[in-house]
Amino acid sequence: MFCRILALTLCLFVSSATFPQTAKDARPRARDIGIAIGILPTGANNAITDVRGVTVGQTTIIKGENVRTGVTAILPHNGNLFKEKVPGAVFIGNGFGKLAGSTQVNELGEIETPILLTSTLSVPKTADFLMDYMLGLPGNEQVRSINPLVAETNDGGLNDGRGRHITRDDVFNALRTARGGPIDEGSVGAGTGTVAFGWKGGIGTSSRKLPKGLGGYTVGVLVQSNFGGVLTIDGAPVGEELKQFYLKEAVSAGGRRNGERPLDRDAFPTIATDRGGDFSADGSIIIVIATDAPLDWRQLERLAERSIAGLARTGSSMTNGSGDYVIAFSTANPINSGDRVRTISVLGNDAMSPLFQAVIEAAEEAIINSLFRATGMTGNGRTIESLPIDKVTEILRKYGKIR
Repeated sequence: MFCRILALTLCLFVSSATFPQTAKDARPRARDIGIAIGILPTGANNAITDVRGVTVGQTTIIKGENVRTGVTAILPHNGNLFKEKVPGAVFIGNGFGKLAGSTQVNELGEIETPILLTSTLSVPKTADFLMDYMLGLPGNEQVRSINPLVAETNDGGLNDGRGRHITRDDVFNALRTARGGPIDEGSVGAGTGTVAFGWKGGIGTSSRKLPKGLGGYTVGVLVQSNFGGVLTIDGAPVGEELKQFYLKEAVSAGGRRNGERPLDRDAFPTIATDRGGDFSADGSIIIVIATDAPLDWRQLERLAERSIAGLARTGSSMTNGSGDYVIAFSTANPINSGDRVRTISVLGNDAMSPLFQAVIEAAEEAIINSLFRATGMTGNGRTIESLPIDKVTEILRKYGKIR
C-alpha cells in the first residue's frame, strides 16, 4: 500500500528532468522497422549531434494533471558562444509564431547563444533565463547586450500553457546537461506536450553524411513537431489509410473518391492549435539544422529553405495558423567577437546541391522519428494517442516501403 501511495504522489506532483525511454517501453525509430528515407547515409547516431561539437540537453516537465511541457537546448559548441559565435540564419516558412532573436541573427548572420525550444507563452521567461545563463559565463562580466534565440510551438492542448511553468532551473538544467551522442526523442523536452497529425508529436532528429567526393560534410536536423496535414511516410499515404487527416470530414462529406461513406466527425482527435481550437492542421514546427560545411549566412538561409521540402514530404499542410520556422548554423568558421577583419573560406554555390538533398532527407526523417518515438499523453483534460506502429508497419509493407 505504501508503494502505491508513493507512486501516486510522485505522479501527482513534480517530475522535472529528462526521461529517456527504457528498453522495456521504448518505441522504435523509423529505421528500426526498416524505413530508409532518401539515398544518403546517416551519421553514426542519425542525430544532429553527429555534427562534431553539437550537444543537446532537455528538461521534461510533468506536474499533476495539467502540466506537460519542457525545454530543449541545442548548443553549437561547448564554449562561450558570445565570445565565439557561429554563422547562422533563420528562415520563416509561415510566420505564425513567436521566435525571439531572429531579426538580429538575420541582420548579422551570427548566433551568439544556445538555441532553446519551449512552449509558446514561456518564450519571454525562457529568453530571460537564457540571458541569465549567458551573462553568468566567465568572460561575459562586461557584456551589456545578449541576443537570446528562443523558438516555440504551442503545447496548449495537453499543457497549461497559461501557467508558464518553465523555471530558471529548468532552463539551466537543459543547458548544463547537454551532451553529444544519441538523443532522447518523442515526448521529451520541448516536445512533451506537442501533437502532430493528430497523434502525439515531439522531438525528433536525423542526420546525413555526404560521401568524401562531395566534401564529406555532415548535416544534422532536430525538430519540435506540433503541426498537421495528411501524414505521409516515405511516400506512403499513412494518414489516409488510418483515416485521420486534415479536411477528412469535408472531403468525405463531398463524396471523396468514388462515393466513399462519409466519416464520423467523432473519429477526429482533439488536438492543440496555436489558436486553441480543435482538430486542424495548425500548430507549428521548429526545425534546427547544424552542419560542419563552411557556409556563410546566405548559404545557411538557402539550406534552411530546402528543409521545408522535407516538411512537405511528411504531408504538412503549412496552414494559416502553423508557425513553420527553421534555424540553421555552421560549426565551421567560428566568429571571434573581437575580430575587426575576417578572412574565411566558404563552399562554392555549385557545391551546395548535395547539402540540399541531405537536409531534405534529414528533416523528413527527423519528423517521422518524432512521431515514432512519442508516447501517448494525457494532460489538461485531453488524451492524445501515439502513432500506432503496428498499423503503420502494415501500411508501409502494403506500399513496399519497408526495406
